Amino acid sequence: MKTKKYAGTILHITSLGEWQHAMEVGFYQTASLSSEGFIHCSRPEQVLKVANTLFPGQTGLVLLCIDRERVAAPVREENLEGGADQFPHIYGPLNLNAVYQVINFVPGPDGLFELPAELRK
Repeated sequence: MKTKKYAGTILHITSLGEWQHAMEVGFYQTASLSSEGFIHCSRPEQVLKVANTLFPGQTGLVLLCIDRERVAAPVREENLEGGADQFPHIYGPLNLNAVYQVINFVPGPDGLFELPAELRK
């Protein structure tokens, strides 16, 4: 059974601590929002490459499952590094009500990530 969440879902990898802080202050933002002007996200088919390139072996991570239609800030698909693959970028703080699920994102014994069961359909 295919659910709506897959088609309109974008994902963001963050630490559990950063997510808990967001819940305390009422919105989520990253250092990249200040330095680059946006929050980096991925589509479900992109997230493993991102995770295994940038976060191998890291623990204490979660995946924010975001309904892109509920994001208050503009979301743009773009590749700013010259590649062909377009990635979703959120141009402003993330409103918490756009996050419909938070999934623990744990690397395997080899330090690499696999798509969580909640996202495998």
